Amino acid sequence: MQVKDSTFLITGAASGLGAATAERLVAAGARVVLCDLNDSVKTHAEQLGEQAQACLADITSAEQMQQAVDKAVAMGGERGLSGVVHCAGVVSVAKLVDREGNPADLDSYAKTININLIGTFNVMRLAASAMARNAPNESGERGVIINTASIAAFDGQVGQCAYSASKAGVVGMSLPAARELSRHAIRVMAIAPGVFETPMMSEIPDEAAQALAAAVPFPKRLGKPDEFAQLAEQIITNPMLNGELIRLDGGIRMQ
Repeated sequence: MQVKDSTFLITGAASGLGAATAERLVAAGARVVLCDLNDSVKTHAEQLGEQAQACLADITSAEQMQQAVDKAVAMGGERGLSGVVHCAGVVSVAKLVDREGNPADLDSYAKTININLIGTFNVMRLAASAMARNAPNESGERGVIINTASIAAFDGQVGQCAYSASKAGVVGMSLPAARELSRHAIRVMAIAPGVFETPMMSEIPDEAAQALAAAVPFPKRLGKPDEFAQLAEQIITNPMLNGELIRLDGGIRMQ
């Protein structure tokens, strides 16, 4: 699939991985709809110019995400929506039993699952329905879906039961979704980032961030959002990438 003149929906596009992906795709000639709950997504879309539009939407809302998909379809014109790069999500940390012996809050666990896993399914189902109506392009494709998992799906740390479970679910959906959507000529991939320079990372103490960077075999630093965007672009343009999870982590294995 060619990036130029294609239209993509990017979730979590106000900052971090989503914002970097939107920037790279626009630079390559794509049209993008930037979707986020944060009002700053409007400013970011304006900075990207006429090839970008913003849409405030909650990924867990069927109605709001349908509006975002419809906006992207309309922006794509005859070619419709060519792909979605789903980056929206939350990080949560909570021990099953805290220092006082209290059990973890069940509502907090459910919230993480709802946003990271059910939200991903919601975006994927609505985008796939829209792309299935596309006419095949020159290579026979109708669309591509790229979801964001995490290395925590495999190397979850203490306190990450909810987050790890939610991201493991994203990984688990990739292959069955790719198999199902193959009859519509839609590919499904997932990226599992390691430790990256994102707003989520800024929420942890500097000392902890430095320790994580030092744990990366090479390059010994945090990942840059544009490196995620580079991989997303490669997935879009390489038709043989399908039904797979790619770790993007510099070789780190969390302890």
